[in-house]
Amino acid sequence: MNSVLIAVCIMLALSLARVHVVIALIIATFAGGLLSGLGTLGTLNNFNSGLGAGATVALSYAFLGAFAVAISRSGIPDLLAGQVLKKLNKKQGENPALARNIRYGVMAALLVMAVCSQNLIPIHIAFIPLLVPPLLLVTQKLKLDRRAIACVLTFGLITPYMFLPVGFGSIYLNDILLVNLQESGADVSGVSVIRAMALPALGMLAGLLVAVFISYRKPREYSDKKLKRAEHTEVKYSGRSLAVSGVAVITAFVVQLMFDSMVLGALVGFVIFSISGVIRWKQADDVFVEGMKMMANVGFIMITASGFAAVMRATGDIQSLVDTSAALIDNSKALGALMMLLVGLVITLGVGSSFSTVPIIAAIFVPLALQLGFSPLAIVTLVGTAGALGDAGSPASDSTLGPTAGLNADGQHNHIWDTVVPTFLHYNLPLLAGGWVAAMLL
Repeated sequence: MNSVLIAVCIMLALSLARVHVVIALIIATFAGGLLSGLGTLGTLNNFNSGLGAGATVALSYAFLGAFAVAISRSGIPDLLAGQVLKKLNKKQGENPALARNIRYGVMAALLVMAVCSQNLIPIHIAFIPLLVPPLLLVTQKLKLDRRAIACVLTFGLITPYMFLPVGFGSIYLNDILLVNLQESGADVSGVSVIRAMALPALGMLAGLLVAVFISYRKPREYSDKKLKRAEHTEVKYSGRSLAVSGVAVITAFVVQLMFDSMVLGALVGFVIFSISGVIRWKQADDVFVEGMKMMANVGFIMITASGFAAVMRATGDIQSLVDTSAALIDNSKALGALMMLLVGLVITLGVGSSFSTVPIIAAIFVPLALQLGFSPLAIVTLVGTAGALGDAGSPASDSTLGPTAGLNADGQHNHIWDTVVPTFLHYNLPLLAGGWVAAMLL
């Protein structure tokens, strides 16, 4: 019995039963550690040592949350949402097709923002708690199913980094995937990562189209009474506050790129709001705390997931899981590709990070893939897809936590059933199929 597989299954089962993800992760951590023979003390030590790996990410999200609240107080999100609502209220009766056009326009805008957050302006999920809560009034009036929005956001957070070698994609594809494959014995010099990951990316696109135009196309009602827009009334904005907001966003972006620090960039942006007077000095503490509270759930889950991942590595059963899969293959390329992708899915579901999965699986998958006769291009596809599998649909992934942080601002969007399950079904299945077909053809 593989302790890693059992731990991941326990974590997923508890999450589906609406146990909080942090509690589910801790219970699964001890279950896996004890089953592997680490003992209580060994499990605790490894869990505690792994917590630090998630602290930097959690701190970054806390500062980004504070920066996001500061931007929201400048009025930009309210201006955007107000203009859309005004147009919708004025012309909806005259033109029944307008609501449909705005419906798809809102989702298209959020998709563009999510894609840009990975490549053009690498701020990752920080834009979600800034932009999405004010738009909930619009989505409620349009009766837009928030599960569709969750799928749109998750697509934009994952597909760019696994396909385009720019921004976060450069880190995943060039700095992590190709480097680990090279170190594991694969000659990937001259291999085009875009070509290798094209079919898996098309699988993600197919899942997005199914989610938006089929699965969650029907209207869905949400309660007006619960819709509180993050518990604050409409913000009054002016030309000055909007200008200061633009300066703060650009400065934070430049600082983040110069020093490679989301914390420092968000801090500088927040200070600009405070010094300019857009955020009054006596209100700065409340705004900062509000932003940290907004992202606290994401931060604690990321920290706990790092501890869980550390225990799973310490069990030694990740190696056992891979070895057992290799033994079942019996020199079949088709079965080998499928098993490697499924193992990547299980590991990423538990670890919650594609970036952490690739170094774990590359050392074993590369020799196995070479033995089975896969080309270097196919090996890039296999390991790259195996790493990305599970990012959508993992309760501990920031690609699912981010959308929930924005869509649940009024308490009407469940993390597991409205984000995790929909993204798992619509992305992991077509991504698995796309990766398998690409590995067999390339």
